[in-house]
Amino acid sequence: MILQFIYDSFDLKSWIILGFVLLLLVDIIKYRNPSSFPPGPWSLPFLGNVFTEIDFKNMNKLAKVYGNIFSLRVGREKIIFVSGYKLVKEALITQIDCFVDRPIVPLFHKVFKGIGTILSNGYLWRMHRKFAVSHLRTFGEGKKNLELKIQQECVHLCNAFRAEKGPFNPMVTLNSAVSNIMACLIFGQRFEYHDEDYQRILRLDNECVQLAGSSRAQLYNVCPWLLEYLPGPHQTMFSNYKQITDFLRREISKHREDWDPTNPRDLIDNYLTEMEKKKSDPGAGFNIESLVVTCLDLIEAGTESATTTLRWGLLFMMKFPEVQEKVQEEIDRVIGQSRQPCLADKPNMPYTEAVIHEIQRFGDVVPLGFPKKAVKDTTLGEYFIPKGTSITVHLSSVLHDPNEWETPDTFNPGHFLNENGQFRKRDAFMPFSAGKRACLGEQLARQELFLYFTSLLQQFTISKCPGEELSLEGEIWFTYAPSPYRMCVSSR
Repeated sequence: MILQFIYDSFDLKSWIILGFVLLLLVDIIKYRNPSSFPPGPWSLPFLGNVFTEIDFKNMNKLAKVYGNIFSLRVGREKIIFVSGYKLVKEALITQIDCFVDRPIVPLFHKVFKGIGTILSNGYLWRMHRKFAVSHLRTFGEGKKNLELKIQQECVHLCNAFRAEKGPFNPMVTLNSAVSNIMACLIFGQRFEYHDEDYQRILRLDNECVQLAGSSRAQLYNVCPWLLEYLPGPHQTMFSNYKQITDFLRREISKHREDWDPTNPRDLIDNYLTEMEKKKSDPGAGFNIESLVVTCLDLIEAGTESATTTLRWGLLFMMKFPEVQEKVQEEIDRVIGQSRQPCLADKPNMPYTEAVIHEIQRFGDVVPLGFPKKAVKDTTLGEYFIPKGTSITVHLSSVLHDPNEWETPDTFNPGHFLNENGQFRKRDAFMPFSAGKRACLGEQLARQELFLYFTSLLQQFTISKCPGEELSLEGEIWFTYAPSPYRMCVSSR
């Protein structure tokens, strides 16, 4: 009788209010934090901290309020942010097996599908990472073959700079040079800088990296089921990636037509061979779809961060000409002008090494890295981290940790020099992250940065354009990139 009376007394508006209250209670109960969970700002029901911009500068502000471990809720997911060298080291190195998986991030999962070398997990990830490492080692032939390819590309890069007749933005040329190393490894060939088809692919990918850092694109992670059907930057990303993967499929088809397993030319050939070997092991995931994503993984990981680091490097050389002069003095003394720089020169060039490391530290190219996921219940610092929780390590806070760096907010190559002027390693130098999910192409990137940087400063003096001011304030993409600038070069 009572239930019937309540039912008869409620009109449509009352039922809507009751339904909303019940959903609200379910949301509060379902997403309440367990005991000892990291603190964080108050979140909206259903949406979480949807109006909180997830970029490294805002994370710095939140860390000052809530401490070096705090949490945010993005839609249905809770994300823990870890700042400072000591806690990041604990997460990535001390507890190396606790945070080794990747969470599902809808914005990227739609494209990368949890396969390939970067966003996959478990056995599939281990097999693909092992394959990629083996390929880099094989085609590097003890680094010599790879070093030669980079040196050859340095010639093309310097020629392109020399052809510039006035002030120019170096971004496209640098991106072309860096991407060509991955092109040689993946496709077995380099592309001319004026190859319009390949330049289109690079532009599409660059736009994706740029859009991925925008709050509007990240909104897709909150409610993908709704935004899937609405316009926005996420749709531009998906369209761009579709064109890029179509290009990769065409390249793979060409390889299959004249594939010779006894004479592999590149990664695609090696992968096709691995597909044959792993036919009886479907869990390893070696198939055409995974090959497409693996190629995309390596192109993005092997191009964007190194290109952006070089862009920061040239900007810093214009901003700090006294540093540029000291690098050039060391180049002239160790290498001279009669031959190309080589990796064997590196141990004899401590100041140049220190400058390159400081460019990476101060440039802060990948400030938040890519999220990981707790594979089991664990504790980090004084807080409880439940299994399945996403965790993002704030690499920028490590590279600028005042407890680890003498002048964290100043460009200072002395951070990497001892009292005798010799190069010294620093534990808090983590631009490539650390642990089992550290950057796959770290060694390749180190080679590229040294050879490209020294080749350019051997051949040219970099200077700012008359009447133009330089800004060290960057733009927040998925990476942290310099604002567009122009420069002038003069042959030495």
